[in-house]
Amino acid sequence: MSALECRRLTVGYGDGAPVLDELSLDVPDGAVLALLGANGAGKTTLLRALTGLAPVGGGRILLDGADLTGLSTEDRIRRGLALVPEGRSVVAELTVEENLRLGALWRHRGPARTRAVEAAYELFEPLARRRDAAGHTLSGGERQMLALARALVAEPTVLLLDEPSLGLAPLVVAQLLGVLRDTAERTGLTVLLAEQNVTGALSIADRGMVLSLGAVVADRPAAELAADPALRRAYLGF
Repeated sequence: MSALECRRLTVGYGDGAPVLDELSLDVPDGAVLALLGANGAGKTTLLRALTGLAPVGGGRILLDGADLTGLSTEDRIRRGLALVPEGRSVVAELTVEENLRLGALWRHRGPARTRAVEAAYELFEPLARRRDAAGHTLSGGERQMLALARALVAEPTVLLLDEPSLGLAPLVVAQLLGVLRDTAERTGLTVLLAEQNVTGALSIADRGMVLSLGAVVADRPAAELAADPALRRAYLGF
């Protein structure tokens, strides 16, 4: 069964040409799909459209078969979508613990919320050591861990991530991607991962989809995509 589908999705801003033009995708339940492409390919616009943050001019968005297209961002999140945007978004004035409890606010209450937060600390041990530290004092890697952990404590069915490895050290990137793969396998979480770190993304993905100028130019098993030198040189830059 498909966890997330787009059918002929068209997205644009103002009177210009659409950024995405009748784009279709299908992410099976429990799969990790790497969404690849150069800057300007439409990756961020797609994630914003899925969460209701970019205007949809046509087509449909389905989550577990239910049409989300006309719903607000809040309603989509309550249905099971979660977005970790580019830029390591955390509430800088709140502590690590408070950020995590905020992420679990509407999903869990009382002891269940405490258990969800503790489970996040088990995934990201550096956060457990800094649970009382304010968000603005964290390193870039710690902030990205916190942004991901805050999304996970809400127990989404589909997790959307926009360039989570941007600007991070290789060891931190490896840890983050490892947590994503392990969580997907352990819980059945579906992941749509927009990345320019092609090698890292394909190493944990089941499939890879390449965007160019708002259109899908390839959709293949991750290992097959990584092994195609012509496609890599044409669209992925390596």
